[in-house]
Amino acid sequence: MTHFLFDGFDTAPVTILLAHGAGASMDSPSMTATAKALAAAGFQVARFEFHYMAARRYGHRKPPPRAETVNPEYVKAIADLRAKGVTGKLIIGGKSMGGRVASMVADEMFAKGEIAGLICLGYPFHPPAKPEQLRTKHLIDLKTPTLIFQGTRDEFGTKDEVATYGLSNAIEVVWLEDGDHDLKPRKAVSGFSTADHLKTVAETVKARLAQPSASSS
Repeated sequence: MTHFLFDGFDTAPVTILLAHGAGASMDSPSMTATAKALAAAGFQVARFEFHYMAARRYGHRKPPPRAETVNPEYVKAIADLRAKGVTGKLIIGGKSMGGRVASMVADEMFAKGEIAGLICLGYPFHPPAKPEQLRTKHLIDLKTPTLIFQGTRDEFGTKDEVATYGLSNAIEVVWLEDGDHDLKPRKAVSGFSTADHLKTVAETVKARLAQPSASSS
């Protein structure tokens, strides 16, 4: 059974399931701050870890696997969350690699009526300094209503690069001023704090994906 960390109220009408990035656990400061911001906006948030990351808690230092190899773990996490009695609307997503994995299983889950939307926090469009190694093929025809939150300083995909990718019309990219791959801005440069950006994330998800009209179920 997948182990979850919960934030927010279990009576919330919409639950958001989040997976972590390649290098940091589900309870990293960045993931925790994101979950708390979403919970403050009225969502129930569930975080989980892929097996390789969970194994690190027991001293097994495994490198991150290829993202597509953990797709079944994400699908199982959705089923396990429902088995725990979580009902109602579900949005899936994650940080960096976690969001990428969610994006790879999203259309299958959306077609089955399992999920209502997808959020990606710092999508790894390509490895840093390797803009030719794109990870966008499945995003061209994506059907799931999707929000990608990207910092304007993110080395995994700049505004100019992303503009050329021909992403699906189901995807809206929300740019966060001066944010890095963790969506963190430099306050002195931008005037924004990480908390400001996370509030924008939470409010945008609420406005775009959490409304009854966004789903036929």
